[in-house]
Order: sequence, then structure tokens, then C-alpha cells
Amino acid sequence: MGLRNTSVILALVLTVTFSVAVAYDPLDPNGNITIKWDVISWTPDGYVAMVTMSNYQMYRHIMAPGWTVGWSWAKKEVIWSIVGAQATEQGDCSKFKGGIPHCCKHTPAVVDLLPGVPYNQQIANCCKAGVVSAYGQDPTGSVSAFQVSVGLAGTTNKTVKLPKNFTLMGPGPGYTCGPARIVPSTVYFTPDHRRKTQALMTWTVTCTYSQQLASKYPSCCVSFSSFYNSTIVPCAKCACGCGHGGHAPGGCIMGDSKRALSAGVNTPRKDGAALLQCTTHMCPIRVHWHVKLNYKDYWRAKIAITNFNYRMNYTQWTLVAQHPNLDNVTEVFSFQYKPLLPYGRINDTGMFYGQKFYNDLLMEAGPFGNVQSEVLMRKDANSFTFSQGWAFPRKIYFNGDECKMPPPDSYPYLPNSAPVATPRSQMIASAFLLVLLLVA
Repeated sequence: MGLRNTSVILALVLTVTFSVAVAYDPLDPNGNITIKWDVISWTPDGYVAMVTMSNYQMYRHIMAPGWTVGWSWAKKEVIWSIVGAQATEQGDCSKFKGGIPHCCKHTPAVVDLLPGVPYNQQIANCCKAGVVSAYGQDPTGSVSAFQVSVGLAGTTNKTVKLPKNFTLMGPGPGYTCGPARIVPSTVYFTPDHRRKTQALMTWTVTCTYSQQLASKYPSCCVSFSSFYNSTIVPCAKCACGCGHGGHAPGGCIMGDSKRALSAGVNTPRKDGAALLQCTTHMCPIRVHWHVKLNYKDYWRAKIAITNFNYRMNYTQWTLVAQHPNLDNVTEVFSFQYKPLLPYGRINDTGMFYGQKFYNDLLMEAGPFGNVQSEVLMRKDANSFTFSQGWAFPRKIYFNGDECKMPPPDSYPYLPNSAPVATPRSQMIASAFLLVLLLVA
């Protein structure tokens, strides 16, 4: 009986540990998306709230087709109007005889508006097609907002009931949202910064990302090569799943196939299904790390990112690498670079991203579906070595998802000895030594 109880307790502990760990990123321990509701005025039957979505993730952004936020009303609330966003469905509003609400659904789903909508439908930080930048890459673009007028709701702080069961699609699954919690009211400054005002009521919802919930397969893989070894270590076979259930359940097309050039191949689908170029790894993204040159005080690595998805352009992409020599980065030649400090003073993690209007757009599969750069790092005599795979990164993330690494025993290795000399080269070497002896 005691053994059985111990097993049950152990299972519960493992379950709790796993459920917490899946939404925790060790390289971005404080990363989350916070949705804040500020009640800015009361109406005869409800309130007007400013809803602000802030992305505090350092290197994970929300890309096209953008975010979708949903929730369940606590009572029978309706949305009279929205500025800067819209509900995807109106629902059944047949009981209203006069003005018709914008949305009568008990579980509304709200999406951002597209750029270029009329000014009377816009509000600050809206209308970006749901695209929200990573905080570490572009803090000013990491906020999205809309204003909602809620009816059939409470009209005081004591009668308002908080929405429940928040969901966030960004744009696919992966985010889990906690319950809404009342917090101290947000304080605003007037444009002249001489007066403070505050919201009538404020509550927040925190959403965290889990790669395991987003997909059971990785979305990228890593390959290696080096100047001191002619062997290229490819991505693992079927690293991102092969055949049915992977990223390309409908099959793949060869890179030299005429179908790759046909009209409509690059048109994204509403369900986000990928159309991949046929490879052994079947990943949408491959990151290649090449140890290129070795100087006296520096060494140089080349990073190449290749897109194998014909239906996806990656805007504002990010690449995160963990390597012990990133604390001595001297120059990055055609990417932007920012060190990340997830462990305080330990500077072994950095974020690479494209230069605006140059290579911040990773095109779909094809001749232009790649970006590359080189990074120059200063050697530390106490730690630098080419042996045992030290020159290769420990982890690689693309767009916030961890990539599948090659197995450690396959890394390019240093030759054990110098190549065996041929008889001709031995004769030349002997003659050279004889001349040196005669001169001496």
C-alpha cells in the first residue's frame, strides 16, 4: 500500500513539473504576453475598455496572419462596438430591436484590423494585421491595442464581472492563458506630462508559450561544417517529421520540379498548411553553422538560414544561439545582434535578426529563400578550442522555437594526426633539411 501511494505521489509530482516546464523557456525565463483591460469610462449599461496586448518575449513574435484573442463572458454581455479590431462573428443578435451590437456571442474571437483602414476605425497601436514584434527586437512594435464598448455588463467596480477562459492564437496554437486578475489601475499622463489620470478599473491576463503545445515536431533543424573537416553534418533524417502528420502531410515537391514555378504555389492557405521542398529532414527551416576561419586572436563562423516552405515568408525573423564565445563577439557582418542575459552575468546567448529593408524578410523556398552572415569572435586563451565540438552552438532557436540539433557524436572533428607523407614529399623535405644543415 505504501509503495502504491509513493507511485501516485511521484506521478503527480512529475505531472505538475511537466505542466510547468512546457511553458517555461530557459533562455527567456520572463517572456510572456500580457493582455491588459483598462476600463476608461462607464456607459448606461456597461463600460468602455482599452485592451492592450504587450509582448514581453525577447525573441518570439506574432507573425502573419496575426493574433486572435478570445474569451467567455461571465454573464450575458455583448460588444456594442470595437475600434481598432473586429470580432470574427456577430452571433445571434435577434433579441435586439433597435441598435444591433457588433457581437452577441458568449465566446467572441477578436482579430486585428489590416493596415490602411479608415482613420475613424483606428486607435494607437492597432491595425497591423495582428503582427506583433518581439520585445528584444523592436520594443515599439511589441504592443497591439483596441478599444471595446461592452453592454449588458456591470456599471461599477463592484458589479463588473471579469471575462473568463482567455485564449490566444499567435497565429497558431501554443499559448496558454491564465485567469484574469484585478490589479492596481493604470496611470496615464496627459500630453504635457503635467497631470496624471488613471483607469477606473484594470485587470490583466498572462499568456505563456509552449513549443510542445504548438506542435509535436520541431519547426527547424541545424547542420554543421568546418574548415578543418571535409565532412558536412546534415540535419537528422525526418528531424521535423516525415509523411503524414508532419509539416507537409500533403507531400512535398522537388526543388527542380516545374510545379515549384507554377502559379499559386506561393499562396498561403487559411489553415497555414506548409508546402515543403523535398529534403531528408523535411523541416521548413534549416540553420547551417560553418566554422570558417581561424586567426591568431580571432575566429570566424558563418551562419546561413534556408527556407524550404514555398508558402511562407518569414518577416522580422529571429535566430537565437547559445555558445560560450558569444561573450566576445567582435563584429557581425550583415545581421543585427543583441546579447541576451537569461542567467544574469553569464553572457553566452545572443539574438541575431535581419537589418531593416535589407534582410529582415526571409523569402519562401527558392533562389532567394535564404539569408546569411558571418560573426567574428575574439579568442579566450583559457577556453578556446576546436576539439570536442566546442566551436558549435549548444542551442539554436528560430522564431522562438528550438531547433533539432545533430547528435553530438556526429560533429566535425579535428584530424588525429597529420596526413601520411608521400615518398616525393619525403625526398623534398629531406633535401630541404640537408640544405639547412649545410648552411649552418
